[in-house]
Amino acid sequence: MAAASPALARRALTRRLFLDARVRTLSFAALFGLFAYLQPVAYRRGYPTPASRAAFEHAFGDNTAVRLFYGEPRDLLTVGGYTAWRVGGTLAIVGAVFGLLAAVRALRAEEDSGRMELVLAGVVSRRAAFRSATGAIAAATALVWLAETLGLIVGGLPVGGAAYLALATASVMATCAGVGALAAQVAPSRRGALELGGGMIALLFLARVVADTARGAGWLDWLTPLGWAEELRPFTSPRPLVLVLPSLATGLLLVLAARICSRRDVGTGLVDARGDARARLRLLSSPTAHALREERTSLAAWGLGITAWSFIVGVLAKTSSSAGISKQLDRELGKLGSGSITTSTGYVGFTFIFLVLTVSLFAAAQISAARREEADGQLETLLSQPVCRRRWLAGRLALAAGAAAALALLAGLTTWIGVHAGGVTLSPGTLIGSGGNCLPAALLFLGIGSLAYAAVPRASGWLTYGLILGAFLWNLVAALLGAPAWLVGLSPFAHVAPVPAEPFRAGAAVVMLAVAACSAAFATQIFSRRDISAA
Repeated sequence: MAAASPALARRALTRRLFLDARVRTLSFAALFGLFAYLQPVAYRRGYPTPASRAAFEHAFGDNTAVRLFYGEPRDLLTVGGYTAWRVGGTLAIVGAVFGLLAAVRALRAEEDSGRMELVLAGVVSRRAAFRSATGAIAAATALVWLAETLGLIVGGLPVGGAAYLALATASVMATCAGVGALAAQVAPSRRGALELGGGMIALLFLARVVADTARGAGWLDWLTPLGWAEELRPFTSPRPLVLVLPSLATGLLLVLAARICSRRDVGTGLVDARGDARARLRLLSSPTAHALREERTSLAAWGLGITAWSFIVGVLAKTSSSAGISKQLDRELGKLGSGSITTSTGYVGFTFIFLVLTVSLFAAAQISAARREEADGQLETLLSQPVCRRRWLAGRLALAAGAAAALALLAGLTTWIGVHAGGVTLSPGTLIGSGGNCLPAALLFLGIGSLAYAAVPRASGWLTYGLILGAFLWNLVAALLGAPAWLVGLSPFAHVAPVPAEPFRAGAAVVMLAVAACSAAFATQIFSRRDISAA
Protein backbone atom coordinates (compact mmCIF):
# COMPACT_ATOMS: atom_id res chain seq x y z
CA MET A 1 0.00 0.00 0.00
CA ALA A 2 2.88 2.32 0.86
CA ALA A 3 4.46 1.67 -2.54
CA ALA A 4 1.26 2.68 -4.27
CA SER A 5 0.94 5.98 -2.43
CA PRO A 6 3.37 7.99 -4.64
CA ALA A 7 1.61 6.76 -7.80
CA LEU A 8 -1.78 7.71 -6.40
CA ALA A 9 -0.43 11.09 -5.35
CA ARG A 10 0.97 11.73 -8.84
CA ARG A 11 -2.36 10.90 -10.46
CA ALA A 12 -4.19 13.12 -7.99
CA LEU A 13 -1.76 15.98 -8.70
CA THR A 14 -2.19 15.54 -12.47
CA ARG A 15 -5.96 15.66 -12.07
CA ARG A 16 -5.75 18.70 -9.81
CA LEU A 17 -3.50 20.62 -12.21
CA PHE A 18 -5.82 19.82 -15.12
CA LEU A 19 -8.91 20.94 -13.20
CA ASP A 20 -7.25 24.13 -11.99
CA ALA A 21 -6.83 25.19 -15.62
CA ARG A 22 -10.23 23.97 -16.79
CA VAL A 23 -11.69 27.42 -17.50
CA ARG A 24 -8.83 28.38 -19.80
CA THR A 25 -8.75 24.95 -21.44
CA LEU A 26 -12.49 24.88 -22.10
CA SER A 27 -12.38 28.45 -23.43
CA PHE A 28 -9.65 27.59 -25.91
CA ALA A 29 -11.43 24.36 -26.85
CA ALA A 30 -14.65 26.25 -27.60
CA LEU A 31 -12.72 28.84 -29.62
CA PHE A 32 -10.91 26.17 -31.66
CA GLY A 33 -14.05 24.14 -32.27
CA LEU A 34 -16.15 27.11 -33.35
CA PHE A 35 -13.47 28.60 -35.62
CA ALA A 36 -12.78 25.21 -37.20
CA TYR A 37 -16.49 24.76 -37.91
CA LEU A 38 -17.08 28.24 -39.33
CA GLN A 39 -14.27 28.31 -41.90
CA PRO A 40 -15.36 25.48 -44.24
CA VAL A 41 -18.99 26.52 -43.91
CA ALA A 42 -18.16 30.15 -44.70
CA TYR A 43 -16.02 29.20 -47.70
CA ARG A 44 -18.78 27.08 -49.24
CA ARG A 45 -21.26 29.93 -48.88
CA GLY A 46 -18.94 32.67 -50.04
CA TYR A 47 -17.46 30.76 -53.00
CA PRO A 48 -20.01 28.18 -54.14
CA THR A 49 -18.90 27.83 -57.79
CA PRO A 50 -15.66 26.55 -59.34
CA ALA A 51 -15.24 29.89 -61.15
CA SER A 52 -15.40 31.94 -57.93
CA ARG A 53 -12.96 29.58 -56.26
CA ALA A 54 -10.58 29.76 -59.20
CA ALA A 55 -10.61 33.56 -59.02
CA PHE A 56 -10.00 33.40 -55.28
CA GLU A 57 -7.10 30.97 -55.74
CA HIS A 58 -5.58 33.12 -58.48
CA ALA A 59 -5.68 36.19 -56.27
CA PHE A 60 -4.22 34.64 -53.15
CA GLY A 61 -1.98 31.93 -54.51
CA ASP A 62 0.83 34.38 -55.37
CA ASN A 63 0.00 37.20 -52.98
CA THR A 64 3.02 37.64 -50.74
CA ALA A 65 1.29 40.18 -48.53
CA VAL A 66 -1.50 37.85 -47.40
CA ARG A 67 0.99 35.08 -46.57
CA LEU A 68 2.18 37.30 -43.78
CA PHE A 69 -0.92 36.33 -41.78
CA TYR A 70 -1.95 32.83 -42.81
CA GLY A 71 1.16 31.27 -44.32
CA GLU A 72 1.61 29.72 -47.74
CA PRO A 73 -1.69 28.72 -49.39
CA ARG A 74 -2.00 25.37 -51.14
CA ASP A 75 -4.96 24.13 -53.19
CA LEU A 76 -7.42 26.94 -52.48
CA LEU A 77 -9.81 25.43 -55.03
CA THR A 78 -11.05 22.91 -52.45
CA VAL A 79 -12.76 23.37 -49.12
CA GLY A 80 -10.11 21.26 -47.42
CA GLY A 81 -7.22 23.22 -48.91
CA TYR A 82 -8.75 26.55 -47.93
CA THR A 83 -9.53 25.32 -44.41
CA ALA A 84 -6.00 24.00 -43.94
CA TRP A 85 -4.66 27.43 -44.93
CA ARG A 86 -7.05 29.58 -42.91
CA VAL A 87 -7.60 27.36 -39.87
CA GLY A 88 -4.07 26.01 -39.79
CA GLY A 89 -2.48 29.43 -40.19
CA THR A 90 -4.62 31.08 -37.52
CA LEU A 91 -5.03 28.35 -34.91
CA ALA A 92 -1.37 27.38 -35.04
CA ILE A 93 -0.51 30.83 -33.66
CA VAL A 94 -3.28 30.66 -31.05
CA GLY A 95 -2.13 27.14 -30.20
CA ALA A 96 1.39 28.39 -29.58
CA VAL A 97 0.01 30.84 -27.03
CA PHE A 98 -2.09 28.10 -25.43
CA GLY A 99 0.91 25.80 -25.06
CA LEU A 100 2.97 28.55 -23.43
CA LEU A 101 0.19 29.53 -20.99
CA ALA A 102 -0.53 25.91 -20.06
CA ALA A 103 3.13 25.12 -19.32
CA VAL A 104 3.84 28.26 -17.32
CA ARG A 105 0.60 27.83 -15.35
CA ALA A 106 1.38 24.24 -14.42
CA LEU A 107 5.11 24.62 -13.77
CA ARG A 108 5.70 28.17 -12.55
CA ALA A 109 2.47 29.57 -11.13
CA GLU A 110 2.23 26.63 -8.71
CA GLU A 111 5.61 27.58 -7.28
CA ASP A 112 4.90 31.29 -7.10
CA SER A 113 1.71 30.62 -5.12
CA GLY A 114 3.53 28.37 -2.63
CA ARG A 115 1.37 25.34 -3.37
CA MET A 116 4.22 23.33 -4.87
CA GLU A 117 6.19 23.48 -1.61
CA LEU A 118 3.28 21.79 0.18
CA VAL A 119 3.07 19.12 -2.52
CA LEU A 120 6.79 18.38 -2.35
CA ALA A 121 6.61 18.07 1.45
CA GLY A 122 4.71 14.81 0.91
CA VAL A 123 5.54 11.70 -1.08
CA VAL A 124 5.79 13.42 -4.48
CA SER A 125 9.32 14.08 -5.75
CA ARG A 126 10.43 16.94 -8.00
CA ARG A 127 10.58 14.63 -11.03
CA ALA A 128 7.16 13.18 -10.26
CA ALA A 129 5.66 16.65 -9.89
CA PHE A 130 7.16 17.63 -13.25
CA ARG A 131 5.69 14.51 -14.88
CA SER A 132 2.29 15.31 -13.35
CA ALA A 133 2.42 18.83 -14.78
CA THR A 134 3.32 17.57 -18.26
CA GLY A 135 0.52 14.99 -18.00
CA ALA A 136 -2.00 17.75 -17.22
CA ILE A 137 -0.69 19.81 -20.17
CA ALA A 138 -0.98 16.78 -22.47
CA ALA A 139 -4.58 16.19 -21.37
CA ALA A 140 -5.48 19.84 -22.00
CA THR A 141 -3.83 19.71 -25.44
CA ALA A 142 -5.74 16.54 -26.30
CA LEU A 143 -9.03 18.20 -25.33
CA VAL A 144 -8.35 21.21 -27.56
CA TRP A 145 -7.29 18.87 -30.40
CA LEU A 146 -10.55 16.95 -30.03
CA ALA A 147 -12.60 20.15 -30.09
CA GLU A 148 -10.92 21.32 -33.30
CA THR A 149 -11.36 17.90 -34.90
CA LEU A 150 -15.07 17.83 -34.06
CA GLY A 151 -15.51 21.37 -35.38
CA LEU A 152 -13.97 20.41 -38.71
CA ILE A 153 -16.05 17.23 -38.94
CA VAL A 154 -19.30 19.07 -38.18
CA GLY A 155 -18.21 21.61 -40.79
CA GLY A 156 -18.36 18.85 -43.41
CA LEU A 157 -14.75 17.69 -43.70
CA PRO A 158 -13.70 14.01 -43.66
CA VAL A 159 -12.75 12.51 -40.31
CA GLY A 160 -9.19 11.53 -41.23
CA GLY A 161 -8.29 14.88 -42.76
CA ALA A 162 -9.91 16.76 -39.89
CA ALA A 163 -7.97 14.82 -37.28
CA TYR A 164 -4.71 15.32 -39.22
CA LEU A 165 -5.23 19.10 -39.56
CA ALA A 166 -6.02 19.35 -35.86
CA LEU A 167 -2.90 17.29 -35.15
CA ALA A 168 -0.81 19.83 -37.07
CA THR A 169 -2.15 22.53 -34.74
CA ALA A 170 -1.62 20.34 -31.68
CA SER A 171 2.02 19.79 -32.67
CA VAL A 172 2.59 23.54 -32.31
CA MET A 173 0.88 23.49 -28.90
CA ALA A 174 3.16 20.68 -27.73
CA THR A 175 6.39 22.29 -28.90
CA CYS A 176 5.48 25.68 -27.45
CA ALA A 177 4.50 23.97 -24.20
CA GLY A 178 8.09 22.69 -24.19
CA VAL A 179 9.27 26.27 -24.73
CA GLY A 180 7.11 27.37 -21.80
CA ALA A 181 8.39 24.53 -19.62
CA LEU A 182 11.98 25.57 -20.26
CA ALA A 183 11.18 29.26 -19.69
CA ALA A 184 9.53 28.31 -16.38
CA GLN A 185 12.84 26.84 -15.21
CA VAL A 186 15.02 29.70 -16.43
CA ALA A 187 12.95 32.67 -15.22
CA PRO A 188 12.57 33.34 -11.48
CA SER A 189 8.83 34.08 -11.67
CA ARG A 190 5.65 33.32 -13.61
CA ARG A 191 5.67 36.74 -15.18
CA GLY A 192 9.31 36.39 -16.24
CA ALA A 193 8.58 32.97 -17.72
CA LEU A 194 5.68 34.35 -19.76
CA GLU A 195 7.79 37.22 -21.07
CA LEU A 196 10.73 34.96 -21.92
CA GLY A 197 8.54 32.31 -23.53
CA GLY A 198 6.51 34.93 -25.37
CA GLY A 199 9.69 36.43 -26.80
CA MET A 200 10.84 33.03 -28.01
CA ILE A 201 7.49 32.33 -29.68
CA ALA A 202 7.56 35.78 -31.31
CA LEU A 203 10.94 34.88 -32.85
CA LEU A 204 9.53 31.56 -34.10
CA PHE A 205 6.59 33.41 -35.66
CA LEU A 206 8.91 35.96 -37.26
CA ALA A 207 10.91 33.10 -38.81
CA ARG A 208 7.68 31.71 -40.31
CA VAL A 209 6.73 35.12 -41.68
CA VAL A 210 10.11 35.62 -43.34
CA ALA A 211 10.03 32.07 -44.74
CA ASP A 212 6.63 32.62 -46.36
CA THR A 213 7.21 36.15 -47.68
CA ALA A 214 10.89 36.54 -48.61
CA ARG A 215 12.36 34.94 -51.70
CA GLY A 216 14.96 32.29 -51.00
CA ALA A 217 14.09 32.10 -47.28
CA GLY A 218 11.80 29.07 -47.41
CA TRP A 219 14.37 27.01 -45.50
CA LEU A 220 13.43 28.97 -42.36
CA ASP A 221 10.17 27.00 -42.30
CA TRP A 222 12.20 24.05 -41.05
CA LEU A 223 13.44 25.97 -38.00
CA THR A 224 10.09 26.79 -36.42
CA PRO A 225 7.13 24.67 -35.24
CA LEU A 226 4.79 27.02 -37.12
CA GLY A 227 6.66 26.10 -40.28
CA TRP A 228 6.51 22.41 -39.44
CA ALA A 229 2.73 22.66 -39.13
CA GLU A 230 2.62 24.12 -42.65
CA GLU A 231 4.90 21.42 -44.01
CA LEU A 232 2.54 18.72 -42.71
CA ARG A 233 0.25 19.92 -45.57
CA PRO A 234 -3.19 18.71 -44.46
CA PHE A 235 -5.75 18.12 -47.23
CA THR A 236 -3.16 18.67 -49.99
CA SER A 237 -0.14 16.33 -50.02
CA PRO A 238 0.25 15.15 -46.41
CA ARG A 239 3.72 14.60 -44.99
CA PRO A 240 3.19 12.77 -41.70
CA LEU A 241 6.93 12.14 -41.31
CA VAL A 242 7.33 15.84 -40.51
CA LEU A 243 5.71 15.04 -37.15
CA VAL A 244 9.09 13.65 -36.12
CA LEU A 245 10.43 17.21 -35.84
CA PRO A 246 7.92 18.59 -33.29
CA SER A 247 8.06 15.29 -31.41
CA LEU A 248 11.85 15.46 -31.07
CA ALA A 249 11.84 19.19 -30.25
CA THR A 250 9.16 18.76 -27.59
CA GLY A 251 10.96 15.82 -26.05
CA LEU A 252 14.31 17.61 -25.93
CA LEU A 253 12.80 20.75 -24.41
CA LEU A 254 10.95 18.78 -21.74
CA VAL A 255 14.01 16.67 -20.88
CA LEU A 256 16.14 19.79 -20.50
CA ALA A 257 13.43 21.51 -18.43
CA ALA A 258 13.09 18.42 -16.21
CA ARG A 259 16.84 18.28 -15.55
CA ILE A 260 16.93 21.95 -14.55
CA CYS A 261 13.81 21.54 -12.42
CA SER A 262 15.35 18.68 -10.44
CA ARG A 263 18.47 20.72 -9.62
CA ARG A 264 17.21 24.18 -8.73
CA ASP A 265 15.52 25.35 -5.55
CA VAL A 266 11.76 25.72 -5.43
CA GLY A 267 10.70 29.31 -6.11
CA THR A 268 13.89 30.24 -7.94
CA GLY A 269 15.03 30.15 -11.53
CA LEU A 270 18.20 29.42 -13.42
CA VAL A 271 18.50 33.20 -13.77
CA ASP A 272 18.62 34.93 -10.39
CA ALA A 273 15.98 37.49 -9.46
CA ARG A 274 18.79 39.83 -8.32
CA GLY A 275 17.26 40.13 -4.86
CA ASP A 276 20.59 41.32 -3.46
CA ALA A 277 21.18 43.95 -6.13
CA ARG A 278 21.69 47.59 -5.19
CA ALA A 279 18.44 49.40 -4.47
CA ARG A 280 17.12 51.55 -7.31
CA LEU A 281 14.56 54.14 -6.27
CA ARG A 282 13.55 55.47 -9.67
CA LEU A 283 9.84 55.34 -10.54
CA LEU A 284 8.76 54.91 -6.94
CA SER A 285 7.21 58.35 -6.51
CA SER A 286 3.59 57.19 -6.95
CA PRO A 287 1.53 54.03 -7.46
CA THR A 288 1.28 54.77 -11.20
CA ALA A 289 5.03 55.32 -11.49
CA HIS A 290 5.58 52.05 -9.63
CA ALA A 291 3.26 50.28 -12.08
CA LEU A 292 5.34 51.69 -14.95
CA ARG A 293 8.47 50.40 -13.24
CA GLU A 294 6.94 46.93 -12.95
CA GLU A 295 5.68 46.92 -16.54
CA ARG A 296 8.65 48.44 -18.36
CA THR A 297 10.14 45.11 -19.43
CA SER A 298 6.79 43.96 -20.75
CA LEU A 299 6.28 47.30 -22.53
CA ALA A 300 9.69 46.99 -24.17
CA ALA A 301 8.86 43.46 -25.36
CA TRP A 302 5.52 44.59 -26.83
CA GLY A 303 7.23 47.55 -28.47
CA LEU A 304 9.95 45.43 -30.08
CA GLY A 305 7.43 42.91 -31.35
CA ILE A 306 5.13 45.54 -32.85
CA THR A 307 8.10 47.38 -34.37
CA ALA A 308 9.37 44.26 -36.14
CA TRP A 309 5.86 43.35 -37.34
CA SER A 310 5.06 46.85 -38.61
CA PHE A 311 8.33 47.18 -40.46
CA ILE A 312 7.72 43.91 -42.32
CA VAL A 313 4.18 45.05 -43.14
CA GLY A 314 5.54 48.28 -44.59
CA VAL A 315 8.21 46.58 -46.68
CA LEU A 316 5.62 44.19 -48.15
CA ALA A 317 3.14 46.96 -49.02
CA LYS A 318 4.58 47.27 -52.52
CA THR A 319 3.77 43.63 -53.35
CA SER A 320 0.03 44.23 -53.00
CA SER A 321 -0.11 46.59 -55.97
CA SER A 322 0.67 43.75 -58.38
CA ALA A 323 -1.69 41.20 -56.87
CA GLY A 324 -3.77 41.03 -60.05
CA ILE A 325 -7.13 41.00 -58.29
CA SER A 326 -10.17 41.89 -60.33
CA LYS A 327 -12.65 44.50 -59.14
CA GLN A 328 -15.32 41.85 -58.72
CA LEU A 329 -13.07 39.68 -56.61
CA ASP A 330 -11.89 42.70 -54.68
CA ARG A 331 -15.48 43.32 -53.62
CA GLU A 332 -15.84 39.68 -52.65
CA LEU A 333 -12.82 39.90 -50.35
CA GLY A 334 -14.92 42.00 -48.02
CA LYS A 335 -16.83 38.83 -47.16
CA LEU A 336 -13.69 37.51 -45.51
CA GLY A 337 -13.28 40.59 -43.40
CA SER A 338 -10.24 41.53 -45.46
CA GLY A 339 -11.26 44.60 -47.38
CA SER A 340 -9.35 45.72 -50.46
CA ILE A 341 -5.69 44.82 -50.81
CA THR A 342 -5.24 45.84 -54.44
CA THR A 343 -3.31 48.99 -53.49
CA SER A 344 -0.63 49.80 -50.97
CA THR A 345 -3.05 51.87 -48.89
CA GLY A 346 -5.63 49.09 -49.02
CA TYR A 347 -3.07 46.55 -47.91
CA VAL A 348 -1.91 48.73 -45.00
CA GLY A 349 -5.52 49.29 -43.97
CA PHE A 350 -6.11 45.53 -44.04
CA THR A 351 -3.03 44.75 -41.95
CA PHE A 352 -3.81 47.44 -39.40
CA ILE A 353 -7.02 45.61 -38.50
CA PHE A 354 -4.68 43.00 -37.04
CA LEU A 355 -2.83 45.77 -35.25
CA VAL A 356 -6.13 46.75 -33.62
CA LEU A 357 -6.27 43.19 -32.31
CA THR A 358 -2.69 43.39 -31.05
CA VAL A 359 -3.16 46.67 -29.18
CA SER A 360 -6.42 45.37 -27.74
CA LEU A 361 -4.62 42.26 -26.46
CA PHE A 362 -2.05 44.57 -24.88
CA ALA A 363 -4.91 46.29 -23.05
CA ALA A 364 -6.11 42.90 -21.82
CA ALA A 365 -2.59 42.15 -20.62
CA GLN A 366 -2.68 45.31 -18.51
CA ILE A 367 -5.93 44.20 -16.90
CA SER A 368 -4.26 40.87 -16.09
CA ALA A 369 -1.25 42.74 -14.65
CA ALA A 370 -3.50 44.74 -12.32
CA ARG A 371 -5.22 41.54 -11.19
CA ARG A 372 -1.84 39.85 -10.66
CA GLU A 373 -0.71 42.72 -8.42
CA GLU A 374 -3.82 42.21 -6.32
CA ALA A 375 -3.58 38.41 -6.25
CA ASP A 376 0.09 38.48 -5.19
CA GLY A 377 -0.73 40.63 -2.16
CA GLN A 378 1.14 43.72 -3.38
CA LEU A 379 -2.03 45.78 -3.67
CA GLU A 380 -3.10 45.03 -0.11
CA THR A 381 0.24 46.35 1.16
CA LEU A 382 -0.01 49.42 -1.06
CA LEU A 383 -3.54 50.27 0.04
CA SER A 384 -2.50 50.09 3.70
CA GLN A 385 -0.72 53.37 2.92
CA PRO A 386 -2.61 56.65 2.30
CA VAL A 387 -3.47 55.59 -1.26
CA CYS A 388 -6.98 55.99 -2.65
CA ARG A 389 -8.41 52.94 -4.38
CA ARG A 390 -9.97 55.00 -7.13
CA ARG A 391 -6.74 56.82 -7.73
CA TRP A 392 -4.83 53.55 -7.96
CA LEU A 393 -7.15 52.00 -10.54
CA ALA A 394 -7.46 55.26 -12.51
CA GLY A 395 -3.68 55.48 -12.60
CA ARG A 396 -3.37 51.90 -13.88
CA LEU A 397 -5.94 52.56 -16.60
CA ALA A 398 -4.27 55.84 -17.59
CA LEU A 399 -0.91 54.05 -17.84
CA ALA A 400 -2.46 51.31 -19.97
CA ALA A 401 -4.17 53.84 -22.25
CA GLY A 402 -0.99 55.90 -22.65
CA ALA A 403 1.11 52.83 -23.38
CA ALA A 404 -1.47 51.58 -25.93
CA ALA A 405 -1.37 54.98 -27.65
CA ALA A 406 2.43 54.89 -27.74
CA LEU A 407 2.44 51.39 -29.25
CA ALA A 408 -0.17 52.30 -31.87
CA LEU A 409 1.68 55.45 -32.96
CA LEU A 410 4.99 53.58 -32.94
CA ALA A 411 3.43 51.00 -35.26
CA GLY A 412 2.32 53.74 -37.65
CA LEU A 413 5.76 55.35 -37.69
CA THR A 414 7.56 52.02 -38.15
CA THR A 415 5.20 51.05 -40.97
CA TRP A 416 6.05 54.32 -42.73
CA ILE A 417 9.76 53.50 -42.41
CA GLY A 418 9.12 50.06 -43.92
CA VAL A 419 6.93 51.49 -46.68
CA HIS A 420 9.62 54.04 -47.52
CA ALA A 421 12.29 51.30 -47.56
CA GLY A 422 10.09 49.24 -49.88
CA GLY A 423 9.82 52.05 -52.41
CA VAL A 424 6.21 53.16 -51.82
CA THR A 425 5.31 56.81 -51.28
CA LEU A 426 2.97 57.38 -48.34
CA SER A 427 3.15 60.31 -45.95
CA PRO A 428 4.21 59.64 -42.35
CA GLY A 429 1.16 61.54 -41.08
CA THR A 430 -1.14 59.18 -42.96
CA LEU A 431 0.38 56.07 -41.43
CA ILE A 432 0.67 57.54 -37.94
CA GLY A 433 -3.03 58.33 -38.30
CA SER A 434 -3.60 54.66 -39.21
CA GLY A 435 -1.93 53.75 -35.94
CA GLY A 436 -4.14 56.16 -34.03
CA ASN A 437 -7.15 54.53 -35.68
CA CYS A 438 -6.45 51.46 -33.53
CA LEU A 439 -7.02 53.25 -30.25
CA PRO A 440 -10.84 53.59 -29.93
CA ALA A 441 -11.46 49.84 -30.10
CA ALA A 442 -8.47 49.06 -27.86
CA LEU A 443 -9.63 51.58 -25.26
CA LEU A 444 -13.14 50.16 -25.46
CA PHE A 445 -11.82 46.73 -24.52
CA LEU A 446 -9.67 48.31 -21.81
CA GLY A 447 -12.74 49.95 -20.29
CA ILE A 448 -14.83 46.78 -20.45
CA GLY A 449 -11.90 44.80 -19.04
CA SER A 450 -11.60 47.22 -16.12
CA LEU A 451 -15.29 46.74 -15.40
CA ALA A 452 -14.77 42.97 -15.39
CA TYR A 453 -11.79 43.40 -13.08
CA ALA A 454 -13.80 45.48 -10.63
CA ALA A 455 -16.83 43.18 -10.64
CA VAL A 456 -15.38 39.66 -11.08
CA PRO A 457 -11.62 39.97 -10.46
CA ARG A 458 -10.74 36.28 -10.63
CA ALA A 459 -12.33 35.90 -14.08
CA SER A 460 -11.37 39.31 -15.46
CA GLY A 461 -8.33 38.15 -17.43
CA TRP A 462 -9.90 35.35 -19.43
CA LEU A 463 -13.15 37.33 -19.85
CA THR A 464 -11.26 40.23 -21.45
CA TYR A 465 -9.11 38.03 -23.67
CA GLY A 466 -12.12 35.93 -24.64
CA LEU A 467 -14.19 38.98 -25.55
CA ILE A 468 -11.43 40.38 -27.76
CA LEU A 469 -10.69 37.13 -29.58
CA GLY A 470 -14.37 36.27 -29.97
CA ALA A 471 -15.19 39.69 -31.40
CA PHE A 472 -12.26 39.53 -33.80
CA LEU A 473 -13.03 36.03 -35.09
CA TRP A 474 -16.70 36.90 -35.45
CA ASN A 475 -15.73 39.90 -37.54
CA LEU A 476 -13.70 37.61 -39.83
CA VAL A 477 -16.51 35.17 -40.60
CA ALA A 478 -19.85 36.89 -39.88
CA ALA A 479 -20.32 38.58 -43.26
CA LEU A 480 -19.17 35.48 -45.13
CA LEU A 481 -21.82 33.46 -43.30
CA GLY A 482 -24.49 35.90 -44.45
CA ALA A 483 -25.28 37.19 -40.97
CA PRO A 484 -27.56 40.28 -40.76
CA ALA A 485 -25.81 43.65 -40.61
CA TRP A 486 -26.91 44.29 -37.02
CA LEU A 487 -25.40 40.96 -35.96
CA VAL A 488 -22.13 41.68 -37.77
CA GLY A 489 -22.06 45.07 -36.08
CA LEU A 490 -21.94 43.50 -32.61
CA SER A 491 -18.18 43.22 -33.04
CA PRO A 492 -16.31 46.48 -32.37
CA PHE A 493 -13.86 45.47 -35.10
CA ALA A 494 -16.66 45.87 -37.64
CA HIS A 495 -16.72 49.60 -36.87
CA VAL A 496 -13.00 50.18 -37.40
CA ALA A 497 -12.31 51.56 -40.88
CA PRO A 498 -9.25 50.21 -42.75
CA VAL A 499 -7.45 53.57 -42.62
CA PRO A 500 -5.83 54.87 -44.85
CA ALA A 501 -7.84 52.99 -47.51
CA GLU A 502 -11.06 54.44 -46.08
CA PRO A 503 -11.79 57.57 -44.04
CA PHE A 504 -11.64 57.49 -40.27
CA ARG A 505 -15.07 56.71 -38.78
CA ALA A 506 -15.35 59.50 -36.24
CA GLY A 507 -18.89 58.63 -35.12
CA ALA A 508 -18.02 55.04 -34.28
CA ALA A 509 -14.84 56.18 -32.52
CA VAL A 510 -16.78 58.64 -30.35
CA VAL A 511 -19.25 55.93 -29.32
CA MET A 512 -16.46 53.47 -28.46
CA LEU A 513 -14.56 56.07 -26.46
CA ALA A 514 -17.73 57.08 -24.60
CA VAL A 515 -18.45 53.44 -23.68
CA ALA A 516 -14.82 53.06 -22.59
CA ALA A 517 -14.99 56.14 -20.36
CA CYS A 518 -18.30 55.11 -18.77
CA SER A 519 -17.03 51.57 -18.18
CA ALA A 520 -13.86 52.89 -16.53
CA ALA A 521 -15.88 55.27 -14.33
CA PHE A 522 -18.19 52.47 -13.19
CA ALA A 523 -15.16 50.24 -12.63
CA THR A 524 -13.49 52.69 -10.27
CA GLN A 525 -16.76 53.10 -8.37
CA ILE A 526 -17.26 49.33 -7.97
CA PHE A 527 -13.61 48.72 -7.12
CA SER A 528 -13.71 51.33 -4.34
CA ARG A 529 -16.37 49.29 -2.54
CA ARG A 530 -15.38 45.65 -2.99
CA ASP A 531 -12.99 43.60 -0.89
CA ILE A 532 -9.45 42.89 -2.04
CA SER A 533 -9.47 39.38 -3.50
CA ALA A 534 -6.52 37.00 -3.19
CA ALA A 535 -5.67 34.37 -5.80
